[in-house]
Amino acid sequence: MIWRRLRISPLANVSAAGAPGDWRASSDDPQFRVDGGPASGGWFLVDFDLRGLGGPLVNPCLYPDYGGGLSESERIDLPVNPDGAPLRALVRLKYGPRMMRLDPSASKVDIRIGTCRIRRLSRAEAFLRMLRAIGRVDRSAARRVLVDSLRDFGGGRLSRAGHRLYDAFLALDSARASRYEDWLERFAAPLEPEEAARRMAALAERRVISVLMPVYNAPADVLAAAIDSVMAQRYPHWQLCIADDASTARHVAPLLERAARDPRVRVLRRPSNGHISASSNDALSLATGSHVALLDHDDLMHPDALLHVAEALDAHPDAALVYTDEDKIDADGARRDPYFKPAFDGELLLGQNFPCHLSVYPAALVREVGGFRAGYEGAQDWDLALRVIERAAGRPVVHVPHVLYHWRTLQGSTALGVDAKGYAAEAGLRAVRDAIARRGLDADATLLPSGHVRVARRRPARAPRVSIVVPTRDRVELLRMCVESVLAKTTYPDFELIVVDNGSVEAETLDYLARAASDPRVRVIPYPHPFNYSAINNAAVAASSGEIVCLLNNDIEVIAPGWLDAMVAHAVDARVGAVGAMLYYPDDTIQHAGVLVGAGGVGGHAWGGAPRGTPGYMGRLHLAHSPLAVTAACLVVRRAAWDAVGGLDEGLVVAFNDVDFCLRLARAGFENRWVPEAELYHHESATRGLEDTPERQARFKSEVDFMLRRWGSALDRDPAYSPNLSLSGAPFSLAFPPRARAPRLSGFR
Repeated sequence: MIWRRLRISPLANVSAAGAPGDWRASSDDPQFRVDGGPASGGWFLVDFDLRGLGGPLVNPCLYPDYGGGLSESERIDLPVNPDGAPLRALVRLKYGPRMMRLDPSASKVDIRIGTCRIRRLSRAEAFLRMLRAIGRVDRSAARRVLVDSLRDFGGGRLSRAGHRLYDAFLALDSARASRYEDWLERFAAPLEPEEAARRMAALAERRVISVLMPVYNAPADVLAAAIDSVMAQRYPHWQLCIADDASTARHVAPLLERAARDPRVRVLRRPSNGHISASSNDALSLATGSHVALLDHDDLMHPDALLHVAEALDAHPDAALVYTDEDKIDADGARRDPYFKPAFDGELLLGQNFPCHLSVYPAALVREVGGFRAGYEGAQDWDLALRVIERAAGRPVVHVPHVLYHWRTLQGSTALGVDAKGYAAEAGLRAVRDAIARRGLDADATLLPSGHVRVARRRPARAPRVSIVVPTRDRVELLRMCVESVLAKTTYPDFELIVVDNGSVEAETLDYLARAASDPRVRVIPYPHPFNYSAINNAAVAASSGEIVCLLNNDIEVIAPGWLDAMVAHAVDARVGAVGAMLYYPDDTIQHAGVLVGAGGVGGHAWGGAPRGTPGYMGRLHLAHSPLAVTAACLVVRRAAWDAVGGLDEGLVVAFNDVDFCLRLARAGFENRWVPEAELYHHESATRGLEDTPERQARFKSEVDFMLRRWGSALDRDPAYSPNLSLSGAPFSLAFPPRARAPRLSGFR
């Protein structure tokens, strides 16, 4: 197949720079328009002859516009060739794009652009190229992907097979690892001594932080490095409390004796091995500091770790917990797999120990809850976090969004995965079940293969009445699918289905509405006014009778019979505002799993197009958690919470009314939720179509402007999303540079 030349023209933040093809960037987001692309979708090779002038290209990417405008969910990351050779990438386009946008770099760098071209691939050629690329990096991964893809082929699921291969291909992109190394060099280097001294001098109080380190037979070099990482702290007001759990390795005792020459180091040797909870409690008995930090004997702390923690405690002296981001470090010192964490999310804590390392607690609070519990070894830190949070209800939990702790990936370490220490996963399940019992929650907890815990809440025995509101206009085939799937598949015992007819004129639709209304669970009410999604739903909710409101698009199809039970189980909690669902496209790829506020300017769907079953960032899609916003395509909320913020804002006719609603709920103190058990298909925008007319595009722009005026910089502060992660690039990709990284509290401020 032949190459097709692409036409590149400046779009934003660039100007001509002398020689033909040279461009000067005026910001860290240079943009070019790409024309001449294919007329239909498929698999393609693209060649972009791009070079940075005076600096490297960072996170180059391509955005196809299929007629509905540019979307972060459609972003295509492009690899960077270190030798400066033309950039070549295998890409999948859903349709023939109306145009594309090329963002050569997420940093301010001048750019040279040569010949750019595209070539169509057959499906077989694309799949073979991806398999070969995966095999070059990881043969075992290639075999696994091949087996799974052949299973999809055998079942006739060609689209899923393609997605599976493409995801594995992208995940093994060697350029991604180098991006983290580059990011660390630019944004995570230790503070200069003068800056560290200045920040030390600015502290109102210099608290002593006792670092608890249980030790058992750690390799000599690893143990020495762990101790050295504490001694190298820029913040000098620390105490290292080491409990040796009767190590049998001969090097341990002399090494600890040498460390104890520093008066800030205290060492206790246990007479017999008691495992990590007992030795952690002995380390706690040595601590005299106001706060305790947890350090494993084979891990490392960043030199600025305790200084960042001291600053967080200065700002929030009553904090119940301060935790930081973390990554992994191998035997060669290479760092990878960063976990850029959300601000504190109590629901997510039931599913995974995301605070983990580095965690710092008030020493008195740890002693008050009884320290570390025997029988929970391997998950003793998770169990402690759950109990401390319960005891300290109302006190702030502070996230420091800096990578300040490095897990060693040694054989047998849980940093290598849950299989390394299976007992830890079982202990975690017990800890979560204990927390459920202590809190009086009616919920089931099951262990996932990842080691995370799925907590599924049960709805109340007395099911509150739910009013399901479905706006519609003609397109009877969609409405019939929606209504009949709700009526036939929903197991929830008490609901009314309110179909709001916004001026249907087709005879078949009117006939179906009349027949649907004969079901005692269904009411049809007219809304004979110009389309306004917010106004339609507000009118219907005002006419409804339920204690709970469910907004549902007419292009939704029920998959999981217990979808409404699962959502109501969360919505009845007085602390909870909006509850969202897992929505799939009909091809079993993800459409919605929570809104990432700020993506693309206002908000976007983080995992759009990923295959069903995708775990998401750090397993989040398998766990109930608290995003800042969810889509109104399927949204459940208590009427009391709806009324508290006045429903949807009718100034937002089509777009972002759900995001605005969720932000107002969060500002009022409610916590929005997303639950993985509520699964439905979403035949998205089938009724209204794409934003493909000047009028619709003008209206969309006006709604973007509305959100920017109302919320401003708050759109950049989604507590569920780290400032180290990009809002302009692919969701959960690195931000170049990070946004403001001050200590963060839970909630929306």
